[in-house]
Amino acid sequence: MKKNSMYSVIIPTYNERENVGILVELLHETFSKLPVDWEAIIVDDSSPDGTAQVVEMLQSCYPEVNLKLVKRKGKLGLGTAYMKGFEHSNGDFIILMDCDLSHHPKYIADFIEKQKTEDFDIVSGSRYIKNGGVSGWTWDRILVSRVANFLANFLLRPRASDLTGSFRLYKRDVFEAILGSDMVSKGYVFQMEIIARATKFGYSIADVPIVFVDRLYGNSKLGKNEIFGYIKGLLQLFWIL
Repeated sequence: MKKNSMYSVIIPTYNERENVGILVELLHETFSKLPVDWEAIIVDDSSPDGTAQVVEMLQSCYPEVNLKLVKRKGKLGLGTAYMKGFEHSNGDFIILMDCDLSHHPKYIADFIEKQKTEDFDIVSGSRYIKNGGVSGWTWDRILVSRVANFLANFLLRPRASDLTGSFRLYKRDVFEAILGSDMVSKGYVFQMEIIARATKFGYSIADVPIVFVDRLYGNSKLGKNEIFGYIKGLLQLFWIL
């Protein structure tokens, strides 16, 4: 009997107690309709709002879900959260997504279907292709996002249309190989570097349209420091890749 593929969903969190329960329920609903095995790995950076405690309650509420909680001591960076989650994963495929409900789990089915069509190494959710988009953003945020994505595409020439996005599916061996290729980014630029390196190494990448929805609960983690870090990281990648 053929073994089902295993999908590991890695979700970094910081002050997401209002969102994490909804996300776990949506993931459970999504994967219950798919003929695959799955696990969710929550990597929490010592959220002062008690996100980790909510996840521990969810582990009791959803005994049928392989829900793992990885606690870290302080905010150590988005990129390193993905790396830590990967260390605790068992999946044949790795899915990275946000916890703030901006990435709806319903698109995971599209990712899986697209990956199977031509055995793609990476499937990237894109706001910038037909049927993709954003909802709930102000015009200035849309402008900043498009300019940031344009600059990244112009400088790095990736094979994905949404280089600044963070909702993606990877083959496990591909993700592991890229992580082992002297990654330099630790924060928000991490996902951008992965795609840039994947392009350099010749991995196949497919886009799937998604609609990115602005968060309903909690506050965005993207501030001036992250914007400056993005610019610095982009220029660094331009010089080294």
